[in-house]
Amino acid sequence: MAFIAHRGAADESLGIVLLFAAMWVGWTGWSRLRGHGFERLPAFAGPGLLVAGGTLIVAAVVVPPALFPPNTRVAGPRPASTATLSFDQPEVGTSVDDGRLEVVLDLRGGTIVDGTSTDLAPDIGHIHLTVDGRLVSMTYGVVQVVDVGSLPPGEHDLRAEFVAADHAPFSPRVVAAVSFRTQDRA
Repeated sequence: MAFIAHRGAADESLGIVLLFAAMWVGWTGWSRLRGHGFERLPAFAGPGLLVAGGTLIVAAVVVPPALFPPNTRVAGPRPASTATLSFDQPEVGTSVDDGRLEVVLDLRGGTIVDGTSTDLAPDIGHIHLTVDGRLVSMTYGVVQVVDVGSLPPGEHDLRAEFVAADHAPFSPRVVAAVSFRTQDRA
């Protein structure tokens, strides 16, 4: 679908550190297998380092959610928001045949910020977009293009939610929804 990127919390930082460690360890192992670089390491260390790199990749995906489950990030009652959210584009029933869905939102009474914070305010946050219940974007703007080229032909549900600066929803939730259609591109 789409690449999800934003300034994140401790779980995302840990995942990134583990991925970089995996790349370095894997590169070191590959270099030793090919007989290049890191001469102080014996050549037979290469396969072990490749396995360790693969293990770190798995750890980058598994460990952060285990240490920081989503339901433990939010403590206490959620604030109510002063914002309203609606779609300017796409309109209900829009047909997409090129795999790119232009999304334009109308956010009133709220301000989008580009950082994550636990200091919450009812009018400060950012937008989460989902297609058919799957998160496809966390964005700091009201205009973007979403890649829907991998969706099967047919009707799909697009939802936008204005969430608090800690990525958790307001109470009640500030949500807009619209349906669109994808065409067979064969």
